[in-house]
Amino acid sequence: MKKTFTGTVVSTKMQKTVVVKVVRKFRHPLYRKVIVRHKKYKAHNEKLDVRVGDMVTIRETRPIAKDKHFIVVEKVSTDKK
Repeated sequence: MKKTFTGTVVSTKMQKTVVVKVVRKFRHPLYRKVIVRHKKYKAHNEKLDVRVGDMVTIRETRPIAKDKHFIVVEKVSTDKK
């Protein structure tokens, strides 16, 4: 089962690579407070059709580079400014 995440594109400065920030929320087991954590993943983007602020879905794949092992599956929504 391959992992899939939905996150926001925060950087498109590399060739065929985007940085996606994935935010997850969970409740603390003892104190029951909602905790927000985030992590940035580098994802392969062959089409170069996403911009900073777009919501995308990424999926785990074979290692493409030293720290790039996700690919962009689809663009979920666009940030309208």
